[in-house]
Amino acid sequence: METDNVNSFEREYQKIKENLEKLCRETKASYVLLIDKAGQLITSAGDTSSLDIPSFATLSAADFAATSNLADLIGEHDFSTLFHQGKARSIYVSLIANQVILAVIFPRETTLGLIRIKVKKASADLERFFENIFTQLESEYVGTVDQDFIKEAESELDSLFE
Repeated sequence: METDNVNSFEREYQKIKENLEKLCRETKASYVLLIDKAGQLITSAGDTSSLDIPSFATLSAADFAATSNLADLIGEHDFSTLFHQGKARSIYVSLIANQVILAVIFPRETTLGLIRIKVKKASADLERFFENIFTQLESEYVGTVDQDFIKEAESELDSLFE
C-alpha cells in the first residue's frame, strides 16, 4: 500500500474518531463504540474503562444479526436501528454503511429524541467517511485480483452476515 493511501486512511480514521467524540459530548453519552459486523471494536469515545469491550462488541454484533433474522420473519429487509432501555442507562444501536455498528450508551437524563437526531447526523458523516475508505480500498485492489474471485469472495462474505 502506498504511503499516500496510508495517510489518507489515517485522516479518515481521525475524522471518524472526532465524529464519535463529538457525538459523545453532544449527547452526554457514557460512551460511543464503533463495531464491525464480526463483533470487533473499531474505535470508541468516552471512558470505556468500566466496560467489557470485547463482550459488548461481540454481543452487539450478535444482537444485530438476530434482529436481522427477526426482520426477515416479519417480511422486513432489515432493521437499521435497535433501542434497549434500562433504568439508569440505555443503548441505541445503528447500522452504518450496511457494514459497521454504532452503539451509543447514554444515561436516563438524555432523551431518546436527542440521541436519534444526533445519531442520524453522525451516521451520515460516518457513512461518507466509510464510503471514502471503501472506494480507496477498491481502487487499490482493482486489477490486482481476478474480478470473478472478488465477486465470489464478496458473495461468501455477504452470506456470513445473513
